[in-house]
Amino acid sequence: MISPLAYVDPSAKIGKNVTVHPFAYIDKNVEIGDDNVIMPYASLMSGTRMGNGNKVYQGAVVAAVPQDFAYTGEDTLAYIGNNNVIRENAVIIRGTHAGHATSVGDGNFIMTGARLSHDVEVGNHCIIGNGSQVSGNCIIQDCAILTSNVLMQGNTRFGSYSLVQGGCRFIKDIPPYIVAAHEPIAFYSINTKVLELAGFSETLIKHIAQAYRILYKANTSQHDALLRIQEQVPNSPEIERIIEFVKTSKLGIIH
Repeated sequence: MISPLAYVDPSAKIGKNVTVHPFAYIDKNVEIGDDNVIMPYASLMSGTRMGNGNKVYQGAVVAAVPQDFAYTGEDTLAYIGNNNVIRENAVIIRGTHAGHATSVGDGNFIMTGARLSHDVEVGNHCIIGNGSQVSGNCIIQDCAILTSNVLMQGNTRFGSYSLVQGGCRFIKDIPPYIVAAHEPIAFYSINTKVLELAGFSETLIKHIAQAYRILYKANTSQHDALLRIQEQVPNSPEIERIIEFVKTSKLGIIH
């Protein structure tokens, strides 16, 4: 059902069983799939590419124009996957340059007042907390949790199954499976509760904890710590992910 009080550009492509409430705005160059709900005063701007089963709440903006001085008016995109919840006044900004895009995967919960800036990549089943600000070119991997009012500096990465406590800000990468806290931000613990809920075995959680004890507590160089992890911790895809994340960090990881 599309309300006659909503504005839908005639060129927009709308899928099946889509509900567009009064006073919603759907721009030209917008494509949305099936079973989406667009609430009053939500705006899907030019460049929106939305999958199925999403719900966009009042005042949210998808594919906003980049807040980037490098943007010169190119047609860029914001991809939204399936079954995401985008709550009130959240803003998702599209890519800066032609051929670039902001992307949000499946099953994410983007809370009130959160902002995803240009060229951000969000994986699947993440939580972006109330008022959290994600700067340009950041990467948030699957099942990560930014709690409320977190500031994520541009070009940083946030690893899978990690959590950042409310009000923190970070300018370096946060590796997977941990809790980051304090000011200045630092490694706090393994994200045990979330890992347990996700079905990680007790043995695997112990191996992850062992890897991070070596990385953060062994009082050695990062290079040596990674060698020790490879030698001392039983191998698994999760341990390999930790090693690869740290090795490929351009900005370095938090302390």
